[in-house]
Amino acid sequence: MIGAFLIGIITGEDGLKEIAPLLIAPFKGVLCLLILDMGFIAGRGLRKGRGVLDAGAIAFGIVMPMIGAIFGLGAAVLLVLALGSALLLMVLSASASYIAVPATMSIALPEANLSVYLTLSLGVTFPFNPIIGIPLYLALAAIVIGG
Repeated sequence: MIGAFLIGIITGEDGLKEIAPLLIAPFKGVLCLLILDMGFIAGRGLRKGRGVLDAGAIAFGIVMPMIGAIFGLGAAVLLVLALGSALLLMVLSASASYIAVPATMSIALPEANLSVYLTLSLGVTFPFNPIIGIPLYLALAAIVIGG
């Protein structure tokens, strides 16, 4: 990753223009296909995983983001961040990695049930964060940081 940053710094905008047709243009299409596939896997997981996706697993998909948000708030306090920056750090700390981690987990732990962790991140944590989590994190950050 550091090498990619260095190449980007050295080549600048001109270098990006040269490789844009190879990297930038197809990115959105490939990302759409990846997200569509993840949705299919999560949907099958909801249908087939009734015994595995019990109340404890669903509670984990809600409680763990809140724990992550609290750690994010702690880091924001230590870094003396403003309210908006603290909220952003809390949201990032609370979110499941909806794109990168499922692919990584399927390679790192092939025996793990992909539909369970994908369904929890897309079907539980993802809707929880924008509907309930972010307003809750904002209220908590406003109390702790002020604003």
